[in-house]
Amino acid sequence: MNKFNKIAIIGASGFIGAALTKEALARGLQVRALVSRPERIDAAANLEVVGVDVMNTDALAAALAGVDVVLSAFSGHAQTDVAGYYLSGFASILAAVKAQSIAPRLLLVGGAASLQLPDGTKLLDHPNFPAEYRATAEGAYAALQLLKTEASLQWSYLSPAAEIFPGAKTGQFRIGGDQLLTDANGKSRISTGDYAAALLDELQQPQQQNRRFSVAY
Repeated sequence: MNKFNKIAIIGASGFIGAALTKEALARGLQVRALVSRPERIDAAANLEVVGVDVMNTDALAAALAGVDVVLSAFSGHAQTDVAGYYLSGFASILAAVKAQSIAPRLLLVGGAASLQLPDGTKLLDHPNFPAEYRATAEGAYAALQLLKTEASLQWSYLSPAAEIFPGAKTGQFRIGGDQLLTDANGKSRISTGDYAAALLDELQQPQQQNRRFSVAY
């Protein structure tokens, strides 16, 4: 039996969360999908769907009881105050995880904007960084900084390539660290399927504990 057999996925019906759920089920893991709208997820073997408001820390803590690993694909994209909403939700997730008698490991779907460019600056600092993504990027970067101060929690933070698009898993990707990965044509891309595969690989064979890592073609 896999050491990390029982997992929770927060935001399991979202853009990346849905890919994580699909990949986890394909690997035979028992998945507890935590979503605000359970009707968005179809029934499947090894899948338990739980409706929960991430902002309700007590309810979230109860929903996480008994799991070995928490994958968070929570985001605030649809909110007016994207960064503020995301950071409030992230604080609730941290508190709910740490409220368990044995805190599960936390794997966080991170952002690409804090990855470093060749000149040492962050992608977020580039003058051409899209304004519509800035609040999301700043929230994700702040979450990473908070994780780095956690002394009592096992965590990993996976930054995607600069462009993440809906797509199947190929299994052909590279793992990096704090630098933005690009291909021979200078492009930085990854599919949702391969992103999910990289994060589930880390779940099953931990190599990046208490650090940020990245994935791209």
